[in-house]
Amino acid sequence: MTTWITICDTCKREGAENRAEDNGHCTDGETLAALIEENANGDVRTRRFSCLMGCSRACNVSIQAHGKIAYSLGEFTPDRMAAEAILCFARLHAESRSGQVPYRQWPEGVRGHFVSRHPPLIDAE
Repeated sequence: MTTWITICDTCKREGAENRAEDNGHCTDGETLAALIEENANGDVRTRRFSCLMGCSRACNVSIQAHGKIAYSLGEFTPDRMAAEAILCFARLHAESRSGQVPYRQWPEGVRGHFVSRHPPLIDAE
C-alpha cells in the first residue's frame, strides 16, 4: 500500500521574502517539496498541495495511506536534513500495518514536529 507525503507548496516561514531572493523565488514549501521528491520512491510517493492551513507552523506535510493512521507535521526548515527525516518516517509508516510508528523508531528530525494524528477514514457503507 502506498504512503503519500503531501507537501504544502505555499508555505512561507517568517522572513520568507528575504530568502526567496536567495533560492530562485521559491516558497519554503516548494524548496522542501523538491528535496523530498528527490528521494521518494517505492511505497512512498509525494504530491504537492497548495495550503494545508498550518501557516503558523510552516513548512507542513501530511503522511497518509488508505486504511492507516495519518499524521500532520510542521515547523520544518526546508533543508536536506528535514527532507530525509520526513522520508524516513514515511517509510516506517509504509511498513507499519496500522500506520502507527513506535516513538523509539521516530527519526530525530521529526520529533517535536507532530501537529496532529488522524484516524483512518471509515469505508463507505
